[in-house]
Amino acid sequence: MEAWVIFMLMAMVVGVLLSLSIFTVEQQTCAIVERFGKFQRIANPGLNVMVPLIDQIRLRLSLKICQLDVNIETKTQDNVFIDLMVSVQYRILPSKIYEAFYMLQNPTKQIEAFVFDVVRAKVPKILLDDVFEKKDDIADAVKSELSDVMAEFGYEIVKALVTDISPAANVKAAMNEINAAQRVRVAATEKGEAEKILKVKQAEAEAESSILHGKGLAGQRHAIVSGLKDSVEEFVRQVPGLSQKDVMEMVLLIQYIDTLKEIAGSSKSNVIFVPNTPGNVADLASQMRESIIIGQQVGKME
Repeated sequence: MEAWVIFMLMAMVVGVLLSLSIFTVEQQTCAIVERFGKFQRIANPGLNVMVPLIDQIRLRLSLKICQLDVNIETKTQDNVFIDLMVSVQYRILPSKIYEAFYMLQNPTKQIEAFVFDVVRAKVPKILLDDVFEKKDDIADAVKSELSDVMAEFGYEIVKALVTDISPAANVKAAMNEINAAQRVRVAATEKGEAEKILKVKQAEAEAESSILHGKGLAGQRHAIVSGLKDSVEEFVRQVPGLSQKDVMEMVLLIQYIDTLKEIAGSSKSNVIFVPNTPGNVADLASQMRESIIIGQQVGKME
């Protein structure tokens, strides 16, 4: 019976020792194993064994990419204070786990200090308007500076990003007003150019319309003259004894009467006095013939 109890106790002790000596490490993680406070080894992912009661796991370190957001207040070359948010993505190098754990007391504070130093050295050399355009240059400077320094301590700087640039509220309002004024000026210029083009096109259209109207009027008059000539010749052939002069005087008389009818039928016409004797019609015909003859002579002289 006593032997059975001793065996059970020994089995329990062995079980406890085994449970203390066997441990697992997750993927993308490592464990720092120390023996009596001194670095012993680095336990990699998977099943691991250590000497119970002698070895201990000091800390488990993640090998994943971490991100540190640093908010920095600084000023630009034109003495405007702004807040920059710089995000630094970093990770522990698998080949330098020892340096990453034992050489730095607080790695995030170390990274933050270097970010402050780089940003406050670079941004004061840049104008406010250029900060927004050169934020990638600022991020590259931060990454370059950190990569050289932190590599010695076992850290890789994967990426540095300037994620936010915030000037003071009054500065933002002033920048918005300047932008609005510039847009109004550009809109006014574009509107003036549009009106100018519209007027030029309208003038060109009116000129083209006048040319076409003149051509149409000339063609109309030519058609009237041709038709009148054919009518007079046909009338002379149909009525023997009449001359072309007699026919023209009759045509003029008809047009004269039609003109009087048109004037009288207009709603806006007033009372007018016109001579209304056959002799006046003959005089009118004579005056028109003389005008035509003079016009023909002038045309021949030109």
